Amino acid sequence: MKGFRVTGSFDDVRQGKQPYSVEIAAEDEAAAREQVVSTFGSKHKVKRWQIRIDDVKELSNDEIVNHVVKYKVTGE
Repeated sequence: MKGFRVTGSFDDVRQGKQPYSVEIAAEDEAAAREQVVSTFGSKHKVKRWQIRIDDVKELSNDEIVNHVVKYKVTGE
């Protein structure tokens, strides 16, 4: 597992464009993108085409802030 920071925005009917930045534990960049699209679609009831991914950055173990992601990546 590797840690990724995914940034972008999604269209919300009530509030307009909503920016986001999330940390994800995934095997590769494609899996991280799929997990973000799936999660945002489920939680915010938006379609896949409404979710924009601007950047996917692989993080080193020191850069990971989210404790759950850090545990999945390093086991600590």
